[in-house]
Amino acid sequence: MNSPASPIKPLAERMRPTHLDDFVGQHHLVGSGQFLNQLIDSGRLPSLLLWGPPGSGKTTLATILAHSVSARFIFFSAVLSGVKEVRQIVGQAREALELDHRPTILFVDEIHRFNKSQQDAFLPHVESGLLTLIGATTENPSFQINAPLLSRCQVLLLAPLGPDDIKKVLQRALVDPVKGLGALHLEIEDQALTMLAEAADGDCRRALNQLETVAALAREQEKHPTSEESTDSEPMTITVELVRRSLQQKTLRYDARGEEHYNLISALHKSLRDSDPDGAVYWLGRMLIGGEDPLYLARRMIRFASEDIGNADPQALQVAINCREAYHMLGSPEGELALYQAAIYLATAPKSNAVYACTHRVRADIQRTGSLPVPLHIRNAPTRLMKDFGYGKGYQYAHDDRDGLVLQEHLPSELAGNTYYEPTNRGYEAVIKDRLTKWKQILKQRAHDHDHPSRKK
Repeated sequence: MNSPASPIKPLAERMRPTHLDDFVGQHHLVGSGQFLNQLIDSGRLPSLLLWGPPGSGKTTLATILAHSVSARFIFFSAVLSGVKEVRQIVGQAREALELDHRPTILFVDEIHRFNKSQQDAFLPHVESGLLTLIGATTENPSFQINAPLLSRCQVLLLAPLGPDDIKKVLQRALVDPVKGLGALHLEIEDQALTMLAEAADGDCRRALNQLETVAALAREQEKHPTSEESTDSEPMTITVELVRRSLQQKTLRYDARGEEHYNLISALHKSLRDSDPDGAVYWLGRMLIGGEDPLYLARRMIRFASEDIGNADPQALQVAINCREAYHMLGSPEGELALYQAAIYLATAPKSNAVYACTHRVRADIQRTGSLPVPLHIRNAPTRLMKDFGYGKGYQYAHDDRDGLVLQEHLPSELAGNTYYEPTNRGYEAVIKDRLTKWKQILKQRAHDHDHPSRKK
């Protein structure tokens, strides 16, 4: 028989609650009068999709719900199994319903690992009621679950556990003599408990795994204490120093191809747009530490320089391009400094989306009017034949004018007079706007003088 100190099952698995009253966290779902309590009271479960980060309780909730309605519960991993196994489960579910009148709840862990055509295997059986599907996913169901299946499931959003909830789970594990570490009679310093809870980054499973590791270190330290440990720390006490020694570099929740990627790049982009350098460097740091490709971040900042700054600060684009080149030359970690420098520059630069808005107006007119011909007077005429057809006729050479301005139309006649670029009053664009305004006034006066030569002063 295994002692509590050397269990076969990991601590996180042993401490998994079996009743809703013992479940910690997700108060918006499991609190008194909340949705899951109401489901259990009703005795009927709809098909559900549990969407949340690792260690937030998706598998535990599914197990508790299944047992609360006395249904057959089948655990199914989308990583380890395929459509063939689904067919076998369907046959067993049909037999159980006919012989024992017992419904079957199929829990599909990491359901997003099934592609959308594979997900179709569940659809007719969920629709007929033969299977109640509970899917668990860390990815946004809007993108990862096919629409027909998504429409037949209730989506429940689970949040990362807060430090206080994780502390409660860790304290329970320390005192539970059967499932937990209570037989070891361990004590833990308050600050050490806080460190463990915060290092878990919202992942309850990670917190329990780390506690199990620290507990093993504490037992080993009791057997072979150093002279310093024998005077500064009490036996079988989990100290701050012990936790610090056991904790490796924190692994942040980040998936370079998943929703967290899009959440963080959105936060970075909006911090830059809102001129918040502190928010910008924080989200940039989160993505770099999470393992994002630094050159991807550099490319996004190049795009930002044109989209959200444009000519309000023409230097911004050059800064962003130089940032990419600097990182390409230096690599990590030295080159990351250029990314931070560029982010701060972009965040503190004057903002304008006039160039971005201009492109939309241009595209809209092109889509609406098609391939309008170039006006003849601004066509090049390298051959005699082209000149005979009127190419370049009447063209005015701007450099021959005292102001460098000419009164001629450059748009197709169907679009004559349209304005696409509308500069703002911010940054260098204010200079551009003032310049364009003066040019338009000069040209307007020339047009007036041309139409009314007798009134020319």
